[in-house]
Amino acid sequence: MVDARPPDACSAAPPEPPWSAAVRYRRQLRSALAGALLWLAPVAYGETPVAVAARHASAALPLSRTTLAAIFGMRLTTWPDGTPIRVFVLKDDDPLHVVFCKQVLHVFPHQMRAAWDRLVFSGTGRAPEPVENMEEMRSRLRSTEGGVGYLNTDMIDESLAIIPLR
Repeated sequence: MVDARPPDACSAAPPEPPWSAAVRYRRQLRSALAGALLWLAPVAYGETPVAVAARHASAALPLSRTTLAAIFGMRLTTWPDGTPIRVFVLKDDDPLHVVFCKQVLHVFPHQMRAAWDRLVFSGTGRAPEPVENMEEMRSRLRSTEGGVGYLNTDMIDESLAIIPLR
């Protein structure tokens, strides 16, 4: 026996609203943009080879991240042999400074700036010496006994030592 009844109105799929195509398109576009940002993130922050460099003979000793953070946080002021440490940093908005703070020190650049400002304004310390660019950083490191800073690895030559991290 064949069912001759008309199809039930409740069993049919409701018609698609005219705006649903636009909603679907926006969702697809949002997903594509989020995927692109996740794909580009390692290029922007993970692929920059940054190294801590110094002229001082003690620089060949491996340092822990904690010691390095104390040096760049201006809390450790002398090398083990008593030579004063002079810290050089790039501007806060320099891409290499951002990479150095995030990848090596594991802090945000604004946190470093806040710590330096606290030392200066409280009178308990001083801020690191700012440099304009990597060329100036390299020349200041070459000419300053006890100087420490950071550079792209391709900017480091035989006159500077890379400080290894342990």
